[in-house]
Amino acid sequence: MIYYITQALVPYLSVLDVFRYLTVRAGGAAFTGFFLCLIFGPFIIRMLRSLKIGQFIKKEHVTDLHALHKSKAGTPTMGGAMFILATLISVLLWGLLSNRLLWLLVGVFVLLGAVGFLDDYIKLRRKHNDGLSARAKFAGQILAGLLLGVYLVFNPITIGASLVTPRDVKDWDALIDKFSRADDGTASVQVEAFWAHFEPEAQEAALDAQPSYNGLRVDNRTAILGMFNSALSNAVIYDPAVWPEAELNSEAQALVAKGVEQLTPQEQLRLNRILLEITFPHAIERSIPDLHTKVNIPGLKDVMIPLGLLYIVFVILIIVSVSNAVNLTDGLDGLAAGASIISVFTYASIAYVISRADWSSYLYVIYVPEASELFVFGAALLGAGLGFLWYNAHPAEVFMGDTGSLALGGAIASMAILTKQELLLPIVAGIFVLEAGSVVLQVASYKTTGKRIFRMAPLHHHFELLGWAETKVTMRFWIVAFLFALLSLSTLKFR
Repeated sequence: MIYYITQALVPYLSVLDVFRYLTVRAGGAAFTGFFLCLIFGPFIIRMLRSLKIGQFIKKEHVTDLHALHKSKAGTPTMGGAMFILATLISVLLWGLLSNRLLWLLVGVFVLLGAVGFLDDYIKLRRKHNDGLSARAKFAGQILAGLLLGVYLVFNPITIGASLVTPRDVKDWDALIDKFSRADDGTASVQVEAFWAHFEPEAQEAALDAQPSYNGLRVDNRTAILGMFNSALSNAVIYDPAVWPEAELNSEAQALVAKGVEQLTPQEQLRLNRILLEITFPHAIERSIPDLHTKVNIPGLKDVMIPLGLLYIVFVILIIVSVSNAVNLTDGLDGLAAGASIISVFTYASIAYVISRADWSSYLYVIYVPEASELFVFGAALLGAGLGFLWYNAHPAEVFMGDTGSLALGGAIASMAILTKQELLLPIVAGIFVLEAGSVVLQVASYKTTGKRIFRMAPLHHHFELLGWAETKVTMRFWIVAFLFALLSLSTLKFR
């Protein structure tokens, strides 16, 4: 909203153009989310107390743990609604509301928050720790993943390479030969079609390109690539008489079937790049098709796992796994909130990188042009999360409940999916993987051998029962989460 208001006022007050910049809006979103929680937090906590929305502490199973946590009984829960509302207001104020990725992320965030709210509400009505049945909770998580997965498969958020970089050219001499043939009229009709879209100055630069002892000089290469990218970006090159349908790959056929005049600028650019690869097969590298249903392996350049329609199942698995993992981690004051903030900040940083064509190309990561607004959402949630942590730090004045933990898990999972860095999740959210893994190992060990690996699962309770103070467990888990975040960001350079 602020973006649209300030841009309308720029002709009268040019300084307002600063709000066009992503970093400025992200900073505003972070501070807005934080101060909304800080200002309205006491009111929300008093309201929850007046409604007697307090936490119930189980006494059965582990007496020692009950002794450690019994003082928390009656602490207001469902506080996740505080940072959910703060994040939404902040995003509405600072986000670019025409961005579809922003709305996809908000949709999963709110939907899983609603599932958590129902779970918390039922617990409070029953005055017991049992809320929604496991089947009902899974159904809500699966629905969120299914809706997101289906949309992404049939509405790609990323496409293959479009502009030409130096590493895309595998034979400069072949290019020069094609240009020479186009100039004297002996080239194919497809080469002629491209040549016709080059500016006269660009044609002259291409013909003047002379090989040196180490291939074409850098200035020649720059001129040729600039010529290509200008034509790819500004022209409608496709002509059915020049490129028959039989010569097009499935991706190009799908784009043409939409109607060339109906394509978005990004789709038109992609179609032009495919035509370029068809026209210069010996000179231009083939780009990877169907990136939206492929999964990139972290640390490896252009190594993809093709999933096709199974990508929907993959998205569901991520949403269910991460939202439950964050839910399991929410057992100590500030633990889940702090660890989530670190994961959100990491994926927000990745979103900023992969939304830039130059940085994503340099780092060999998938380019997602619309991911920029995920950076704004991440900043808003970061600020709101810090505001919530102000009241959730030990001794907590409010708990997030399933309302907050499921929403946070959904946000982290969605950011991983929408940034096309899905397999980076086990590192970015490493602390949640350890927590969920401890539960899986504990259950598997007890059912197969009758023995427990940990004193109690999830893992944070194991360390509590070893005698660690609650604040020490929380701080050390935050440190581990931060180290995981640094490791995940370093993998971007491994390629």
